[in-house]
Amino acid sequence: MATAQVGVVILGAGPAGLVLGNLLLDRGIDCVILERRDRGAVEGRARAGFLAAHSVRVLTEHGLAAGLLARGRTHTSCLFRSDRGEFTLDYGKSGLGEPHTVYPQQELVRDLIAEYLRRGGEIRFGAEAEEVTEEAAEGRVRVRVRGGADVTGRYAAGCDGHRGTGRAALTARGTRTARWDHGVSWLAVLVAAPPSLAAVGYALHERGFAGHMARTATVTRYYLQCPRGTDPADWSEDRIWTELATRLRTAEFGPLRHGPVLEKAVVDLRSDVLESPGAGRLWLAGDAAGLISPSAAKGANLAVLQAELLALALEGALAHGDRTGLARYAADCLPRVWRAHEFSHWMSGLLHGPADPHGASTGTGTDSGTGGGDQARYGRALQYARLESLRTSRTHQDFFAENYTGI
Repeated sequence: MATAQVGVVILGAGPAGLVLGNLLLDRGIDCVILERRDRGAVEGRARAGFLAAHSVRVLTEHGLAAGLLARGRTHTSCLFRSDRGEFTLDYGKSGLGEPHTVYPQQELVRDLIAEYLRRGGEIRFGAEAEEVTEEAAEGRVRVRVRGGADVTGRYAAGCDGHRGTGRAALTARGTRTARWDHGVSWLAVLVAAPPSLAAVGYALHERGFAGHMARTATVTRYYLQCPRGTDPADWSEDRIWTELATRLRTAEFGPLRHGPVLEKAVVDLRSDVLESPGAGRLWLAGDAAGLISPSAAKGANLAVLQAELLALALEGALAHGDRTGLARYAADCLPRVWRAHEFSHWMSGLLHGPADPHGASTGTGTDSGTGGGDQARYGRALQYARLESLRTSRTHQDFFAENYTGI
């Protein structure tokens, strides 16, 4: 037995689904969000925290930015370290002169949930969508929920991630995917310690990349390049801090602020884009529409972009009987999606050394992890040439700034 039909059934209560739900309610479109996890898990999951100026504008214009405007921290520079020294790039004075706003994603999610509920929206936590079926004759889509009643709507929006039911339903229809494996993995570490650097830090080292990303005044995210297949359990706190000190060159530039490790996980840098983010009565946004590597912090910003465009398109179809926006959704999204992917791919080449002759990523934490031979030396030289150009060329700095903060 199905529930009463709504305008849009949204799968997933991440940034894409919550921004979409809030924008639809603001336009008078009824919707329900189905989220497989409980509320505590959704609101407590630590993820990325870099919001581009476009994302901040969208959230502000729609009354969704009170928390980030009050507690977010503006960043306008980043620094690079290598065996050739350190330099800071002030991207806030280059390119379009736009900043980042650092605001932990879990705090943004909490804000978006609270506002969605305040606006009268419905979220069903612990409701796992098993199947999405389009019923063309009835002009609706049906979502089967594990252990619960089916939910029907005029449209469904898959915002439930890369492995979600929305994406699976669309690809089952034959939608093709363009994929790229960057051949790199990161150990992502969240620590209860204040930031150690005044800016986001990127360190190039023969043992592999290391990154420093501020989250709050008391929490910092670090990244360590590691071999594919690494088990996070093999990395003790002592090993993590020792390797961070080596790659971030603390003997030369000063110590890191230590604190207990709150979370550690391995992230394989892979990217993909669906050739079309929707069809018929099923449309996707966020990671469901395409997975982007974290090397340029674009994931949450693409989610906000797509949610805004999809909300406008669904409003046109439901409120005005005009499907033009849905027909243009792919054309509106994909050029900006591919621009973000191109820059993310470029960043990956800047930050990571060459792979070894067998295709394994560098960053083993041993001297043998850098690859050997002429190709490795060539790749390493190109990496440092990119860095030197970024340090010395204003044209290159403008390119970096516009793409680093743009979406």
